[in-house]
Amino acid sequence: MKQHRERHTGGKSYSCTQCEKRFITQSYLIRHMNVHTSKYKCSECGKCCQNYHALTQHRRIHSGEKPFECSDCNKRFTTTGQLVNHSRIHSGEKPYNCHVCKKAFSQSGNLHRHTRVHTGDKPYKCHVCDKAFSQSGTLTSHMRVHMGDKPYKCLLCDKAFSESGSLYIHIRVHTGDKLYKCSLCDKTFNQSSYLQRHKRLVHSNRRPQ
Repeated sequence: MKQHRERHTGGKSYSCTQCEKRFITQSYLIRHMNVHTSKYKCSECGKCCQNYHALTQHRRIHSGEKPFECSDCNKRFTTTGQLVNHSRIHSGEKPYNCHVCKKAFSQSGNLHRHTRVHTGDKPYKCHVCDKAFSQSGTLTSHMRVHMGDKPYKCLLCDKAFSESGSLYIHIRVHTGDKLYKCSLCDKTFNQSSYLQRHKRLVHSNRRPQ
């Protein structure tokens, strides 16, 4: 009963002695410890899994086996979980609801990431600077700033950017699109930051320090 209640309260009382991970039940911790003891280790790549079932699923990555087929589009998957998540594309089912804003999601992982909007949790930290992010993909994009990697290239000029969003904003220089309109006058801008700066300098008494 104690472990069951902890599922609702979100308490994570059981800590791994080998890493920083914490778990809501002792059984989850015991299963996790198998990763450190290498009890279920893949002979192909050395990856350690939590149990035999997880190891069986992992081995399908190497074998290419996809035993579960979608009855609607014939797409195949390595696990039943992947098939269930995929099938919601066809049914439109969204069983995972945010208890704060009631937004619904088809996958639990998407709901988990969404809740960080409300909690402000930013678990993905940059090891170069002090910035932190709520999603791993955002951290990956941010790391390109430090590495100097600029994979997003403008097809109309020679400029390149480390993030896709920056390229998207830059394209407006060529197209002339000005999506941000001032609510107090008729001026329009191609970036929201330019609009905010305009409001601060023209329509308010505040000035930059």
